[in-house]
Amino acid sequence: MIILILACAAQFMVVLDVSIVNVALPSVEAELGLSGAEAQWVVNAYTLVFAGLLLPGGRMADVYGRGWVFSAGAVLFSAASLLGGTASSDTTLVIARAVQGLGAALLSPATLTLLTTTFGEGDPRRTRALAVWAAVGMAGGTAGNLLGGALTEFLSWRWTLLINVPLGVVAVGAALWKLPTDRRGGPRPSLGLPGAVLATSGLATLTLGIVRAGADGAFAGAAAPLMVTGTGLLVLFALGERNLARNPLVPARVLRAGSVARGNVVLLFAGACLIPMWFFLSFSMQEVLGLGPLATGLGFLPHTLLAIAVGVVLTPRLMRRTDARTLVVVGALLAATGLLWQSLLEPGSGYVAGILGPAVLIATGSGLLNTPATTLVTADVPTADAGAASGLMNTTKQLGGALGLAVLVAVAGLPSRDGDGAGRAAVKSVSASPHGTAFVLMAGVLVVAAVCAASLPRDGAGRPLSG
Repeated sequence: MIILILACAAQFMVVLDVSIVNVALPSVEAELGLSGAEAQWVVNAYTLVFAGLLLPGGRMADVYGRGWVFSAGAVLFSAASLLGGTASSDTTLVIARAVQGLGAALLSPATLTLLTTTFGEGDPRRTRALAVWAAVGMAGGTAGNLLGGALTEFLSWRWTLLINVPLGVVAVGAALWKLPTDRRGGPRPSLGLPGAVLATSGLATLTLGIVRAGADGAFAGAAAPLMVTGTGLLVLFALGERNLARNPLVPARVLRAGSVARGNVVLLFAGACLIPMWFFLSFSMQEVLGLGPLATGLGFLPHTLLAIAVGVVLTPRLMRRTDARTLVVVGALLAATGLLWQSLLEPGSGYVAGILGPAVLIATGSGLLNTPATTLVTADVPTADAGAASGLMNTTKQLGGALGLAVLVAVAGLPSRDGDGAGRAAVKSVSASPHGTAFVLMAGVLVVAAVCAASLPRDGAGRPLSG
C-alpha cells in the first residue's frame, strides 16, 4: 500500500505540472511579455523533454533500481521548480521547465514500473493499482488547473512552480525510507542516451518549425528548414535504433508483446487531444467567458471529480465484463463528442452549457479510455522490460501532447505578440473561433483513435502482433 501511495503521489506531481501553469499563463504573459503563441513553450519545454527522455528514464529504472532513479528524479524536479518559480525572464522560465521535464522523465516510468513489478500479471490488485494510477494521472491534469488558479489568484503564478519544492522533499525522504534499491547485477546495458538526445532534439526542432509555420506560414522564414531538420533528426534516430544500437531504447520484443505497438498508436492520438485540451480550455474560460484564475480553476473541478469516479470506480468493474478494446473505442468517441460540443463555446454561452455539459462527456470518455489503454500496453511485458514499456507508453502520450499542442496552436491561429491586443479583443467580443477550431480538430483526431482502437485484439493480451 505504501508503494502504491508513493507511486501515485509522484505521478500526480508529474502530471500536475503539465497543466498547473495553464491557468497561470495569462498572468505569465503579462509579467514576462509573452504572446499567446509563445506561451505554449512554457508548456512544451516541459512536455518535449519529458517525452524525449522518458525511454532512457525507464531503462535507468530497470538498470540502476527504481528507488535510486525515483529519488534522483524527485531531487531534479524540485530544484528546477525552485529555479522556475524565481525566474526573472521568459528564457530562465523555459529552461527551468525543460529541467523539470528531465526530472519527470526519471520519476514517471519509475512509478509505473514499481506497480507492474510489485503486483504480478493476473493479480486482481494489479488492475486496481493501474486504475488508481491512471485516474491519479487524469486527476492531476485537472487538479493542476484548480490549484494553479487558486495560487495565481491569491499569491502569484510563481507559486504554481514553488509548491513542488516541499512536495519533492517529502517524496525524496519517503523514497529513501521505503523504496527498494534493487540494482541489477552484472554488466549494465547501454541507456541509449545518444539516441534519446537525437530524438529530443528532433522533436524540439520539429515543434519549433510547426510553431513558426503557424506564425509566418509553412514556407516562410525558418519554418520549412526547421521542420525538415527536425524530421531528419527523427529519421536518423529511428534508423540508428533499428540498425546500430546494441541496446535500443525500445527492444523489438517489447513492441511484439501483446498490444503494445497498436495500443501506443491509440495513446499517441489520445495524448494529442487530451493534453492540449487544458491549454485551450484555460484561455477559453478566461478570454471568452471572462472568468478569473480562481473561477477558471474551479471550472475544471467537474473534470476532476468525474474522471476519478469513472476511472477508479466504474472502469475496473466494466473491465470484468467488457473487453478493454470496446471500452477504449467508446471512451474515445464520448470524449470526441464532448470536444465537438466544447467547440461551440461563445461569450454568451454561460458555464453550464459552455463548459459543464461538454465536461461530462470529455471526463467520462477519458476515464473509460485511460485504464484499459494502460492495461493493453503493459500486458504480457516481461519484468525486465517493464521500465522500457512504461517509458514508451508515457513517451507516446507526452509526444502526442507536445506535437498536438504545436499543431493546434498553429492551425487555430492564436494571436502573435504583434497583434496580441487586437486578437485578444476579437476573441472576447466576437467569437471563440480560434479555440473552437482547435476543439473540432481534437474531436476528429479522437475519432481516428477510436478507429485504431477497434483494430486491437479483443482481449488485449497474449497475442503477439504480426510484423
